[in-house]
Amino acid sequence: MKALVTGGAGFIGSNLVDALIARGDEVEVIDDLSTGRRENLEGAIGAGAVLHVEDIATSERIPEIVAACGPDVVFHLAAQMDVRRSVADPAFDASVNVVGTVRMLSAAADASCPRFVFASTGGAIYGEGADRPLPFAEDAEILPIAPYGQSKAAAEGYVAQFTRTGRLEGTSLRFGNVYGPRQDPKGEAGVIAIFLGRALDGQALAVFGSGEQTRDYVFVGDVVSAFLAASESRPGTFNIATGEETSVNRLVEMIDELFDDREVEVVHEDARDGEVESIYLDASLAGSGLGWSPGTTLADGLARTVDSLRAPG
Repeated sequence: MKALVTGGAGFIGSNLVDALIARGDEVEVIDDLSTGRRENLEGAIGAGAVLHVEDIATSERIPEIVAACGPDVVFHLAAQMDVRRSVADPAFDASVNVVGTVRMLSAAADASCPRFVFASTGGAIYGEGADRPLPFAEDAEILPIAPYGQSKAAAEGYVAQFTRTGRLEGTSLRFGNVYGPRQDPKGEAGVIAIFLGRALDGQALAVFGSGEQTRDYVFVGDVVSAFLAASESRPGTFNIATGEETSVNRLVEMIDELFDDREVEVVHEDARDGEVESIYLDASLAGSGLGWSPGTTLADGLARTVDSLRAPG
């Protein structure tokens, strides 16, 4: 199989690229390296993957690259992912997440690519879960409170429209809060990576608000297996999550348990705009539709993530 991965130098994307290479696929990557890192792809490139350093929202070469690749499937992960930046600059957020997705859909359809798998969000697309029935299933009302969630919802609509009109078969995967090896501990998103990085450096963990806000944390390896399943299954929209609700305060406790030699310090700061208080997802439809279920507990995933951060290099 020939696969094209946008955002393939990023945290999730590079893990997906490695899995595709491991199963024998030919892989090409489009990434502008604004947040992705070339070193994430060193092994894949050594094994034959090709990297195109281009911006999906603006590059005129996108249709040419997709046509020359001739992919059997496009995995579209390139995105503006920072909720706070989406609040500060919603036009930029939309230019990447909506316009960029439409450009990739058009290029894929024009190249007669049959399958398109889109990385959406379950953590932001449904909106606030407090005072609403949880966990959210795919038929829950979409009420995003940040432009990031709204842009992903709009992009999903285009994936569905291209599918309805027979231009390709598109699947949208709505992820919980993804964590694991290669997530940037110095980045603006990804609370687990940030907390673990600070704990390793002996710095305090900043908890915004009460710490009772909840999320559904899903390990990157499980997300990769969902991508692989979606590339070979019927089109649709699926939550990819654990179905388990974990508070930030409980997450801090679990991280503290990983550090036997010292107590992890915590400081509390004001809550941030655009972030929900409570959410977790029902992923049972992915079980029946994709044959997928999560295989990694939060405790195991945290241990594997901290081990990756401790590893040299």
